[in-house]
Amino acid sequence: MSVIEINHITKDYGHHKGVFDVSFVVEEGEVLGFLGPNGSGKTTTIRQLMGFMKPDQGDVKILGMNCFDDAKQVQGKLGYLPGEIAFMEDMTGQEFIRFIAKMKNMKDISYAEELMQFLELDARGKMKRMSKGMKQKIGIVIAFMQDAPILILDEPTSGLDPLMQNKFVELIQQAKKDGKTVLMSSHIFEEVENTCDRVVMIKEGHVVATETMENLRKNRLKHYEIHFYDENDAIAFMEKYHQAKRDGAIIHLMLKGHTNQLLQDLSQYDIDDFNARPQSLEELFLHYYGGEEK
Repeated sequence: MSVIEINHITKDYGHHKGVFDVSFVVEEGEVLGFLGPNGSGKTTTIRQLMGFMKPDQGDVKILGMNCFDDAKQVQGKLGYLPGEIAFMEDMTGQEFIRFIAKMKNMKDISYAEELMQFLELDARGKMKRMSKGMKQKIGIVIAFMQDAPILILDEPTSGLDPLMQNKFVELIQQAKKDGKTVLMSSHIFEEVENTCDRVVMIKEGHVVATETMENLRKNRLKHYEIHFYDENDAIAFMEKYHQAKRDGAIIHLMLKGHTNQLLQDLSQYDIDDFNARPQSLEELFLHYYGGEEK
């Protein structure tokens, strides 16, 4: 069942800014990564899902409800983390969390307290003295504390250190086990690889690719860094592998598929060192965006 449906939406701000004929769905229990550079249309799309603005064309639905016309009912079914959180700076973090809980008619905030402990968040201080990372943790607590069946998260780990990014990945993995539906915009490719079932890539307001993580992994290339003892051997090796790049006696090569043939071809040379790694999602992303990784 499609929990989130985005049907041919356009929101045109002029000067090629906005989103144009964007369509995709998020299925029940799916974690979908929504990827794109700053200004590509991620937040504009998410704000329409939240009912904060109405599309010029098309419609957005969550659980079959129109996100603009039925905004109150829709918002009651989901946890939301905006890209830019509006905090009440004179409140303490705890006061702000309780304030939001009251707005959501939450009587029990024990799960919020569990989340604060998990994220190592001391929310007793004033918000105005908190770092970006601490404020982001508060935003995550607020998004998750309602234990809603749907999560919409806009750049959720912005400002978090690597340890906290890993803890956030654990939260998403647990949400996935619990059958929650998650739409997550992100630019941190490791967390997308570790959490998402599919990705939608958006560029300049247009969806440019929709792929399963399984397909992305299956089709991605491998990087090889080969150190020859003799530079002349490296030059000779490139006669067969024209796409390789050479830096003295070091060859950089990207290939898809098994390494058997490559290893067989290298067996006739003296090799000093050999390193291999899979193409990252970031490099795949650059490929879709016309970057240098082809």
